Amino acid sequence: MTRATAPYGSWASPITSALLTSAGITFGELQFSNGRLYWLESRPDEAGRVVLVSTELRDGGRIPEDRILEVRNSASVPQFNVRTRVHEYGGGAYFVQGDIVFFTNFTDQRLYRQDPGGDPKPITPAPPTPASVRHTDGRVTPDGRTIICVRERHEQGREAINEIVAMPADGSSEPRIMLSGYDFYSFPRISPDGRRLAWTCWRHPQMPWDGTELWVADLGADGMITNSRRVAGSHSESIFQPAWNADGTLFFISDATGWWNLYADQNGKAVPIFEAEAEVGVPQWLFGYSRYAFLSSSRVACIYSKKGLDYLAVVDARSRSVNVLKIPYTTMGHIESDGIDTLYFVGASPTRAPEVVALEAGPGRPRTLKSSLDVAIDPEYFSEPEPIEFPTSNGLTAFALFYPPQNKDLTGPTGERPPLIVFSHGGPTGATTSALRLAVQYWTTRGFAIVDVNYGGSTGYGRPYRERLKGNWGIVDVDDCINAARYLEKRGDVDGKRMAIRGGSAGGYTTLCALVFHNVFGAGASYFGVADLTALAQDTHKFESRYEEGLVGPYPQAAELYRRRSPVNFADRLSCPVILLQGLEDKVVPPSQAEIMIKALRAKGLPFAYLAFPTEGHGFREAANIQRSIEAEFYFYSRIFGFNLADKIEPVEIENL
Repeated sequence: MTRATAPYGSWASPITSALLTSAGITFGELQFSNGRLYWLESRPDEAGRVVLVSTELRDGGRIPEDRILEVRNSASVPQFNVRTRVHEYGGGAYFVQGDIVFFTNFTDQRLYRQDPGGDPKPITPAPPTPASVRHTDGRVTPDGRTIICVRERHEQGREAINEIVAMPADGSSEPRIMLSGYDFYSFPRISPDGRRLAWTCWRHPQMPWDGTELWVADLGADGMITNSRRVAGSHSESIFQPAWNADGTLFFISDATGWWNLYADQNGKAVPIFEAEAEVGVPQWLFGYSRYAFLSSSRVACIYSKKGLDYLAVVDARSRSVNVLKIPYTTMGHIESDGIDTLYFVGASPTRAPEVVALEAGPGRPRTLKSSLDVAIDPEYFSEPEPIEFPTSNGLTAFALFYPPQNKDLTGPTGERPPLIVFSHGGPTGATTSALRLAVQYWTTRGFAIVDVNYGGSTGYGRPYRERLKGNWGIVDVDDCINAARYLEKRGDVDGKRMAIRGGSAGGYTTLCALVFHNVFGAGASYFGVADLTALAQDTHKFESRYEEGLVGPYPQAAELYRRRSPVNFADRLSCPVILLQGLEDKVVPPSQAEIMIKALRAKGLPFAYLAFPTEGHGFREAANIQRSIEAEFYFYSRIFGFNLADKIEPVEIENL
């Protein structure tokens, strides 16, 4: 079929903004218990509510999905949102013991218990002020009597207090503090015999990917610990996901070699189980991560990342033999097993949206239990990413995924090159993946090229690459984004006069730095981005309150450096239009950051648009807001770069245009 010709940016696309949200379910935190598989789903069309669902698995098949934690026998029972606010980013919001589910409800942050066939009941006291006592990352002792979890307490006039607590599983008495004194705790894990407890912890100013400690102690019947010993970790060694196998051996992930690899604690010595120049671990932004799972005492399945792609391997812990499974996924996460021969994980590829997968670890074929995309889209509309390695500053190279425009019905005019949008991911310690994302295909099917940059500081390329950003935030990340764009312009893939950059949170900071301190891009979009590092250092939550020490320098000693790295202080250098999008309930990057930038843009008389969303926090969750934000950004580019829209989009007010 011959494709029609139309200017880039003006192509009609089957991927609408409504499809982004209706197909925007995300999956996470798989757990297997008593023949049932559980997972969390974040649903934009339910105002971003996170729902716990489960599937009963029988004879290799499954019974249709069963929603848990819904309104049951009485209209007075509310709908629940399974989400915790510990560290503000959350994760680890539920756990299962047998058929009993325990979870944190977002509204009040209390811990609830739901027995089979019953309604959820709170088992922690009502906090002194709303949502001031939060719970996450829990486990139940083998006898079912005691819960051990991380708790975070917010008291007026002081920094939040993080600790590990024990409490009766029936809520018959209040939690008791087991561990305190470190600034942060995670991964409290109980041995199969219930006699030992492992956990990780770290102190300011470390972030968990900088340095954490792994400890083990004897666990008494009263839920208290004795004989604590440090197993591994330090201020310069990051430990991730400790877990006990069936015979009571403690496994964990360490980056002692510069790569997050898998180890076992054998007679007090860290013994490597899986060694490779690849990452089994990921940055611990959330609780509840799982990157490996036990098939037996000696067989471990682990996900590892290498040069932007994920792989799944089964490792024999005794012989150290490794079998890399051939499966049609290049991005994976949240792996679980039945402890025998079947693995469960979230998998995706450039042409497959994230899905919950069951896979027999032998020669079995993967089975899709649920897909995030239930709308059929011809794969000929999808742009498949090209992994690129490009030259950047200081004689180094950096990495990105390049998506050319793709639409089976349309092509661009002869001699015209497409506009480019540079995607700058958040974190900044994070990474983009090759998973099919309709939020990328939304642009490529309309005639945009996209380059999704894993700039220096990103995870997945080893500790030295991750540490390129130390002291260099706003420099290395910006240089890599600029050099990715220039590389593609020089290669002839894109129109160098129509290049934009966009990002959220830390990616928004990179975006603003690129627009203020350089003259490469013709437009930018900042989603809840940092504009003033000084204000951020003085007005953010505990988890990230010392993060900038590693990225920029200690504050206030390095106050002048913070000033020089803050785009808002040099807004007079800004020479291109910007759209800013901000949630007014954001506690990570407060709205004051966007408001400061707006004042500077208005004073300079540059074209800009500002959209504020009263009910959103850090990251947009509600369907209507997600749709509005991407349509607004698209409309903004159409006015700045001068092309007509094929979509009917509500106009955005652009001041000074």
